[in-house]
Amino acid sequence: QVQMVESGGGLVQAGDSLRLSCAVSGRTFGSYAMGWFRQAPGKEREFVAAISRGGGSTDYADSVKGRFTISRDNAKNTVYLQINSLKPEDTAVYYCAAHSRLGTSATMRQYQYWGQGTQVTVSS
Repeated sequence: QVQMVESGGGLVQAGDSLRLSCAVSGRTFGSYAMGWFRQAPGKEREFVAAISRGGGSTDYADSVKGRFTISRDNAKNTVYLQINSLKPEDTAVYYCAAHSRLGTSATMRQYQYWGQGTQVTVSS
């Protein structure tokens, strides 16, 4: 039903900035809260950031707070992740995902739809 495609990843230097995008299909984008997750080689998938349906609430993992900003444009069916001051430990596949709950709070299992991921590689 809902399809999502991430883009914007690539190979960058430490200290650089990136903006990841997630384009969502359909006319029901505003019915979903959105989240970003990442998975580094050999590690489990971890929560990065989330934004509520209308964009009024956001939440961030402590490890990215102050450097990452999540936003959405409901007219364009797109959610963004602005990443500043990239570090080598940010290297991972980044995934966007959607859930139907109010606010930002949700378990990983409650995220119903997932994109295919985009690779971010940060060299030192």
